[in-house]
Amino acid sequence: MKKIIFIEPKPPDFHIFSRMPLPRLGTVLLGTILKQNGYIVKSYVESVGELELEDVLTADAVGISTITSTATRAYEIARIVRKAGIPVFMGGPHVTYLPDEALESCDYVLRGEADESIVDFIKAIETGTGFEAIPGLSYKKDGQTIHNKTASYCKDLDILPCPDFSIVKGLEKEARKHLEITPIMTSRGCPFDCSFCSVTGMFGQKYRFRSKEKVIEELQLHKDNGGGWGVFFYDDNFTADKKRTKELLRLMIEKNLTPKWTAQVRVDVAKDPELLDLMKRSNCHTVYIGLESVNPETLKAYNKKQSVEDIERCIKTLHEYGIRIHGMFVFGSDNDTVETIHQTVTFAKKTDLESVQFMILTPLPGTSFFREMEKQNRFISKDWSLYDAHHVVFEPKKLTYHELQAETLKATTRFYSIGQIIKRAVKLHMFNVSIKLYGRNLTKKWAKKNQYFLEYTKAITEKGKQIELAAKNTAEDIKEKFRQLEISGVLSNLHATKTNIKW
Repeated sequence: MKKIIFIEPKPPDFHIFSRMPLPRLGTVLLGTILKQNGYIVKSYVESVGELELEDVLTADAVGISTITSTATRAYEIARIVRKAGIPVFMGGPHVTYLPDEALESCDYVLRGEADESIVDFIKAIETGTGFEAIPGLSYKKDGQTIHNKTASYCKDLDILPCPDFSIVKGLEKEARKHLEITPIMTSRGCPFDCSFCSVTGMFGQKYRFRSKEKVIEELQLHKDNGGGWGVFFYDDNFTADKKRTKELLRLMIEKNLTPKWTAQVRVDVAKDPELLDLMKRSNCHTVYIGLESVNPETLKAYNKKQSVEDIERCIKTLHEYGIRIHGMFVFGSDNDTVETIHQTVTFAKKTDLESVQFMILTPLPGTSFFREMEKQNRFISKDWSLYDAHHVVFEPKKLTYHELQAETLKATTRFYSIGQIIKRAVKLHMFNVSIKLYGRNLTKKWAKKNQYFLEYTKAITEKGKQIELAAKNTAEDIKEKFRQLEISGVLSNLHATKTNIKW
């Protein structure tokens, strides 16, 4: 066994980040580790480049990473690859929480973090033995499903290599140069445990950090290889340990490694002027913040541990430092009404947020919110391709299905309005004009593509949730490619070639 291919399926719909596709680091890190151990590795990130099925079917093993919204397509791809006689393993948050479901489509599930077990796992596939010793592994043996003990979190993130993006199809040459934004991880974990977030179950409630030196090494690599215009620090909360973040930013300034960068932070970042000064001096241009709601009761329900006053102060302070804000709001809590949505749009425009995402509360597997909705029997669909925070998939309390769906779309349209674009143009904020134009066009495209779903939410509002929604066809392209390969006889030739090769 020599050739390992990883696949990261594309999302079922476009979204605000479709413009700048960003590989998630999971498969790239695992692939880098295997490459360093002598394996031939390739990764298909469908948002970066098209999946070449004929090449995938030459692999000795295929690993598929999935989040909930890509799970339906991931399972379809897994079944097709397994049908060709190739062992398939899956990982990522969705299958970590639902391994039994995943094993209906694949051979193995690696639950949680697999950085320290991936090599031993591939060796187990090679030899056919040792599966029982792989932590976090789920598989079937003699008709029985076996779930090995949970894998420990990687305690020392410095043992992880710098991700080799050249293994990604489409980025083989000068990978960092061709990535418009390069993801760099400096920590894992989050202690806040918001009710709708699956991060803590996947990465734990304690922060684990890479050393400043390791991060600097990766920033230097980014610079030396002609990296694209920016860096995205991939952490769930880049400023979690403010002392440590300040030390890193000072070192970046000292070493003259200050690409334009962006990161996810919490509103408490605005309470530390020294940190904000270092962020600005080190070339931070935008931060992504989960503002979530302007309804105090909703913030409590989300277990957000922040107030509306904190949010207002944060926006004002960051703007004083010249740092742009991408604000993320979530509609649909049991405390939200149509008026809540209207107030949120007014707030976002009044505080001059540069860009926003108005998302619909989504019960993701592994979250307390998912368990609560299951207990209360409030799901209206388990079609995972709809679980992208843009479709209503549960029964709201103070909104109808259609109100939540339609008002969220209207909110986005109001924010990315012609008036808002003109307001920025008058101030000569041309970067933000382009962002708002992009947001406006994307909203119109999404509404056109998802008109069927708006009509569906209207129908179930009027007639009850017993109306069935036909599942999305999320992998018809891959099925058709496989059918054509079968017809042409290519599959038989691939199988014969693999049988004759002696690695």
